[in-house]
Amino acid sequence: MHVNQLIERVDELLSMGQEVLATRRRNDYGEWIDPALMSGFRGAALSFIERVYGNSHPHFVEFRDNAGGQWPADAEKGVGILRAVRSEIAGGWLFSIKGLVTAEVFSDFLEMAEHLLETGYKDPAAVVCGSVLEEHLRQLARKNGIETETQKDGKDVPKKADSLNSELARSDVYSKLDQKMITGWLDLRNKAAHGKYDEYSEDQVRHLIMSATEFMARVSI
Repeated sequence: MHVNQLIERVDELLSMGQEVLATRRRNDYGEWIDPALMSGFRGAALSFIERVYGNSHPHFVEFRDNAGGQWPADAEKGVGILRAVRSEIAGGWLFSIKGLVTAEVFSDFLEMAEHLLETGYKDPAAVVCGSVLEEHLRQLARKNGIETETQKDGKDVPKKADSLNSELARSDVYSKLDQKMITGWLDLRNKAAHGKYDEYSEDQVRHLIMSATEFMARVSI
């Protein structure tokens, strides 16, 4: 989902929160709000936050634990959390944080590929590096609003790495030269994955790891 779509959804949720607060009533026993509207607001907000951040993130936990009652203060807390979420998404912090975490994970796998290569296992090294590259392309696509799935026989299936590569270059996420290099890297990975071990050398795998690492650092998530 594109950043603008995320912001649009947060704005819809904020409007729901304001509608809940507009039902605020008072009597001798205190204030209350419409419980049905509050339940709908709470469910929709939690669903959105979980999908974007996960259910262990402080935003999700805070909303779940402190914006679940039927009092105006609960709705106000929920609106406040959503405003913080909107600010993070609009400011680019959401993808920056995800990019940092992803980069750290990818670095571990690339180090694994290097270790495999240096200990004589060029074939699994090529597969590991190629898999990291493919996931990087997939995340670049998500960041830039490019669909990562397609319909096949009525079902959603992941797009192939070559298709993502073409769409990313067509959207000017990176250059046509990068696209051509990535095509070659993916071809090497596919040869390794399908047992065509004699069609590439150890030096080519070493070049794959070095070049893919440089590309992912330059065209970051």
